[in-house]
Amino acid sequence: MPAPAALLVALVAASSPRLVDVADRIPDASVELRYAGTENLLGRPIYPPGARCLLLPAVADRLAHAADRLRQQGFRLLVYDCYRPLGAQRALWAAAPIRGWVADPDHGGSHHNRAAAVDVGLAGRDGAELPLPTPFDAIGDPHARAFAHGVPAAARQNRDRLRTAMEAEGFRVNPYEWWHFDAPEAKGAPLLDLPLVRKPRAGAGAPR
Repeated sequence: MPAPAALLVALVAASSPRLVDVADRIPDASVELRYAGTENLLGRPIYPPGARCLLLPAVADRLAHAADRLRQQGFRLLVYDCYRPLGAQRALWAAAPIRGWVADPDHGGSHHNRAAAVDVGLAGRDGAELPLPTPFDAIGDPHARAFAHGVPAAARQNRDRLRTAMEAEGFRVNPYEWWHFDAPEAKGAPLLDLPLVRKPRAGAGAPR
């Protein structure tokens, strides 16, 4: 008898590689997990308080190299989303207002569920978000990677600068989302349903 899906996920999680916290790997990145707040497709949180931006080690290395490229130009990475647990993907899939914009968690899932995709924007040295074609998670033509009509020149330049740095490190942009980049490590990587928050250390007392 085939193992239940929940058991398969648990077995994969037990043997999965340790994920890297982007805040530790790229200290000057502006990490703003939009699914921990309301600035997203659903307008409500699907991540718990204290959620972290996690990636496979090799993907985090690629992102750190892209951040180095941008830093040399006077910019910083703004990170909207990293690893997304399957449970969160199911919530997003169930509530998404338009089918086709969210990957079905039970039919292939998202590369976010493999900790091998990242949603990013561009910030200045002060960490403030710079103009880009649309807000994160916007639905409509202007977010296409090559869209130019009606998008201010500064937003196009920032989008292209971001894409150039990411693609130089092996990432590939999603054709319909300027912010979404997939890493080569997604190929063959398992779907994961690991927690986004740190577990308390054994024996640790309650917060004071």
